[in-house]
Amino acid sequence: MMNTTKATLLVNLGSPDSPSVKDVRKYLDEFLMDGNVIDVPYLLRALIVKGFILPFRPKKSAEAYQSIWWKEGSPLIIISKKVHEKVQPKVNHPAALAMRYGNPSIENTLKELLQQDPEIKEVRLIPLYPHYAMASTKTVIDKVQEVVERNNWNIKLNTLTSFYKEPNYIKALSNSIAPYMQKGFDHFLFSYHGIPERHVKKMDASKTHCLKTENCCNIKSDAHQFCYRHQTFETTKLVVAQLGLKENQYSQSFQSRLGQDAWLLPFTEPELVRLAKSGVKKIAVICPAFVSDCLETLEEIAVRGRELFIESGGEELELIPCLNDGDEWATVLAQYANS
Repeated sequence: MMNTTKATLLVNLGSPDSPSVKDVRKYLDEFLMDGNVIDVPYLLRALIVKGFILPFRPKKSAEAYQSIWWKEGSPLIIISKKVHEKVQPKVNHPAALAMRYGNPSIENTLKELLQQDPEIKEVRLIPLYPHYAMASTKTVIDKVQEVVERNNWNIKLNTLTSFYKEPNYIKALSNSIAPYMQKGFDHFLFSYHGIPERHVKKMDASKTHCLKTENCCNIKSDAHQFCYRHQTFETTKLVVAQLGLKENQYSQSFQSRLGQDAWLLPFTEPELVRLAKSGVKKIAVICPAFVSDCLETLEEIAVRGRELFIESGGEELELIPCLNDGDEWATVLAQYANS
């Protein structure tokens, strides 16, 4: 029997409505003007985004989107819809899908949910990010809370803030990588989306641990609850243990740097160059920060990353797909929704 007092809201990053320059500019404007993404005062942020980024970046980004766009639409949107369709039959309450930026928007999705089921009192909010960060999980939570308060909805939010070390997630991720263990790769690179170091420091409530204590990610601390860097290392460690990878068979890096500020190290592109020049010929790249393949995996890694690796002396780079709409991952998501 369907429980109509509870609903689940799955939220992914989002995508432009099309790979046109106009739609990409609109999407980048919403994304980059988010204070959780570029965390400087509004007027300075507006100057940076509207004065220095939007006049130039949309054309280049549109070309990148065009190179990976599917006939059905945005890969991230299509994949997210497919996994939502698999989750819904596995839960006993309404489940919906929204995007933090672009469409379907959080506000419109929640309005539709409440119109269909006015008795909804609790929303299980699942940001589709394994690791907690300002520019991913926190901005989703902030946006949903802002929408709920502005509309005066009497809704309790029950949020899954991260699942980076949750056993069923680690098992699903490991199982998605396991078939590639037999393909003769010299090396496995875990490439996570990068964030500025200042974001890590801002999320440390004590202001004394993250990036201030030597080997901070390996020293037990309450700060780890919201530390993206620590959480990525934990995911890698747990997956490596489950797969039985040896220390010389894998490494970790961070991709998608924006601007000149200090970001988490090492960067993915120099790591690909280093590995190629050290004699690695066949490399598989995993991107665990993403649960759905998107621009950052399909273009940044599978196209530009591959070209860079081969130019540097490597022979083959293969992108291991994200969890996408795999049956095991849909079952895990449904478990999170039901909890």
